[in-house]
Amino acid sequence: MPADEDDAAQPGPTQPGPAHSGLTHSGPTHSGPTHSGLTRDALARAALRVLEREGLAGLSMRKVAAEVGVKAASLYWHVRNKEELLDLLNDALMADAEAPPRTGDWRTQLRGYCRRYRAHLLGKRDAAKVVAGRLAPGPHLLRLMEDQLDRLREAGFSPADSAMISYLLGAYVQGFVLQEQSPMAAAETAGAGRREVADAAAEHFRALPAAEFPNLVAMAEDLTGPDLDARFDFGVDRILDGLAALLPPDRR
Repeated sequence: MPADEDDAAQPGPTQPGPAHSGLTHSGPTHSGPTHSGLTRDALARAALRVLEREGLAGLSMRKVAAEVGVKAASLYWHVRNKEELLDLLNDALMADAEAPPRTGDWRTQLRGYCRRYRAHLLGKRDAAKVVAGRLAPGPHLLRLMEDQLDRLREAGFSPADSAMISYLLGAYVQGFVLQEQSPMAAAETAGAGRREVADAAAEHFRALPAAEFPNLVAMAEDLTGPDLDARFDFGVDRILDGLAALLPPDRR
């Protein structure tokens, strides 16, 4: 993760108080004076603004501090380091996320969860890079997790399976978004769209020696034709097919 000189883990002021790793606490991380009006929620909102403006690579403690009008050192009364700031940001990114309607069977509801989560991550700059692999559930994320787990239990999945399924679906969506965003960044910067890149790949496959690469030549359109929505839904549906095996036949 990119970092500049003020992003490394730094000790807080002397005589630190109890550490707070949760996201619901809005008071200082350490005992001592704090900047009037500066809270962890305010820091999270400032980090969101910097993320949207400059991306994750441009996010630093110094820039977040400047966003709220203080020196970077003031932030360490509220968060230990950049990682704890990213934990706050992780939950703040989910503040306006909405669960799908509680209608239809379990497949319909889980498919809705995956589609909404993907759209949510795509709608916020570098959101997938922030949340992927980060388990720091604050109030917004906890609300969504509780709702999803309740639906899984209601569908008939065991507690252990429900927990594994929740992780699996999140990892699939995050990984898909990371993949659909990262490789295209250079191409889009150069002015090429996704369809142009796919068409170029198809042309390359078709031009290969058929005797050596018969499948790539024959399947050029199949490999490059489907758009990302189709690819995403295919993956979700295959995951749901597999999860159905965990349920009794009458609940699949």
